[in-house]
Amino acid sequence: MEDMQQACGKVRNATYKLSLYDTKTKNDILLAIADKILASKKEIKAVNAIDIQNARGKLSEAMIDRLTLTDARIELMAEGVRQVAELDDPVGKVVRQWTVESGLEIKKVRAPLGVIGVIYESRPNVTVDVASLCIKSGNGVILKGGKEAINSNRALFEIIQKAIEELGYDKDIVGFVDNVERSATYEMLQQAKYIDVIIPRGSDNLKKFVLTNSQIPVIASSGGNCHVYVEKTADLAMAKDIVYNAKMQRVSVCNAAEQLLVDRDIAEKFLPDMIDTLQKGGCKVIGDETVCKLCKDVIPAKEEDYKTEREDYILTVKVVKDYKEAIDRINANGTKHSEAIISKDAEAMRVFTTAVDAGCVYTNASTRFTDGFEFGFGAEIGISTQKLHARGPLGLEQLTSEKYVVTGHGEVRK
Repeated sequence: MEDMQQACGKVRNATYKLSLYDTKTKNDILLAIADKILASKKEIKAVNAIDIQNARGKLSEAMIDRLTLTDARIELMAEGVRQVAELDDPVGKVVRQWTVESGLEIKKVRAPLGVIGVIYESRPNVTVDVASLCIKSGNGVILKGGKEAINSNRALFEIIQKAIEELGYDKDIVGFVDNVERSATYEMLQQAKYIDVIIPRGSDNLKKFVLTNSQIPVIASSGGNCHVYVEKTADLAMAKDIVYNAKMQRVSVCNAAEQLLVDRDIAEKFLPDMIDTLQKGGCKVIGDETVCKLCKDVIPAKEEDYKTEREDYILTVKVVKDYKEAIDRINANGTKHSEAIISKDAEAMRVFTTAVDAGCVYTNASTRFTDGFEFGFGAEIGISTQKLHARGPLGLEQLTSEKYVVTGHGEVRK
């Protein structure tokens, strides 16, 4: 097993070479990676099957779905890489330029963060999404996936490196920690000499471990305890479609709805049909006293249920008196990820989008759209729920910082 310092040092050294690759070179690398992924579908599915088999009896079916790579998902991974190649390159983009009294010409330009360490769980597509975004934004990357997907992650990493190497470029612009132990994560978090920023993707426990132990700056995301609030003026047919999609379209992901808030003025009209539809789709419903009275087969809620991210076919429902109470509950119980209001009331939507503290706030749309691919970023490295230096889906621009390029003509300071 490669020494951690050696592995991180190799990526650091390769990143200096990456900084000199022009946009065409980076795009050529990405297209080669996409082609290699598609050519390796059979091999990828074979190793993924091992991870799935190992997960049986240990993970829920929803989490196994999150782990599973089908032909369609592998093709989608490759398409995501191609979309990143088509995006504008942020590196070197002039943000602002001016000339000062001394005669110096100053440009503020976008520049890579450097080496990014990404620690993630369960979803092997993250390996490809992260590598492609880092390459295009000029950042070296060190990947550390979880034990659930170790075989899939390793195979995808090897495919990425092989594609880079076959083009004649330095494969070590992408590194991989082939050790799933928590001790390896801790050791990675001490490599401030080689890694510029850490991005954890996964459980709240992972995020807390990283924030507690890292000697490196962290861009973190919380879990996705996401809410959909159906306000009293909502189009109820639209609301039904949005709620069902937000909860049921893919339950194991962080942008799936976990909480449904409904205005008391429409609860009796809206909830029985909504909850019956969810239950017929296989969703268990936990609800407050009003919900239990209005609907069949609802499990009585405890206060802790309103703070819980299930990542499963379970939805918690509460009736609220108005949008102000909905906002208060969301800010008290949410994880600052994605929140939605379904309404026709312009003032309710204005107040909601202004007052709700979240990276993404929706009006009349499903929370399931919080995703780099859906936002037009091609892919994402994660969803930041903190406020520095980026928030929401982390695409190419969010993986750059700024630096000043100053052009002189012999000026000296007096």
